[in-house]
Amino acid sequence: MRHRELAICLRTTDYSETSQVVHFLTRGAGVVHLMAKGVKRPKSKSGGAIDLLGEGDLVFTVPRSDALGTLIEFSQTEARPGLRQDAGRLYTAMYLIELTEAMLAEADPHPEVFDLLHNGLRRLSEPDSPTPAVLAFFQWRLLAHVGLLGDLETCVTCGRNLAQADPSERQDTWFSSFEGGLICRDCEPGATEKYRVEPIALAGLTALQAAQAIKATGRKVTLPAAQAHAVNRLLNYHATQQLGKVLKLARYAIADGVGPSR
Repeated sequence: MRHRELAICLRTTDYSETSQVVHFLTRGAGVVHLMAKGVKRPKSKSGGAIDLLGEGDLVFTVPRSDALGTLIEFSQTEARPGLRQDAGRLYTAMYLIELTEAMLAEADPHPEVFDLLHNGLRRLSEPDSPTPAVLAFFQWRLLAHVGLLGDLETCVTCGRNLAQADPSERQDTWFSSFEGGLICRDCEPGATEKYRVEPIALAGLTALQAAQAIKATGRKVTLPAAQAHAVNRLLNYHATQQLGKVLKLARYAIADGVGPSR
């Protein structure tokens, strides 16, 4: 049975001189892995080899077993050449697609995640967009959508409201992926896995939550670069713990790399 979906190319692997295995995120069918036979021939229906980050209309079939599906046609509508003119934006875009694929199961539709990725790549393509803030919004919303964001307002152990705590207490706040959220300084000694949260990261999280609260109004919330970098380090640490591995592009997209457990 043929399917037609909007799709974004997440990953490609050469299979032969003329064929590729292509991994797409589709809006209505989730992540699909397809054999693109003869796609690298100049006269193929896709117009040549499919590019990473390319977006367009995909026609494909899915197998009944664990075998690969078959790509029938891909008409690219978004190539995003601007991303390839800035290494920082390109690495961030590639991290977005790597994180997306890692967080989603195959053939499990998440239209909201497709839209999130589409919008994130579009924003990164704009030369004046704040790359760290775009990445922070993306990581925060993706983790929230898949149910892994955790509690970022209260201590998951004692319930103390850390968002309204005095500055001295916020200076010693921790995060535990295993426990599922923030931990106050009094409960921290009992946590075996933890990440010390910078106060500037807490301020960034507050800004992200404010942005979500006023999203319907159309107003914009600014996330300063320093706050965005701190939030990105925290959320990348959390994603790494949840996935059980460090994503390859994290070292290029996240300022100062993955935060250590300590």
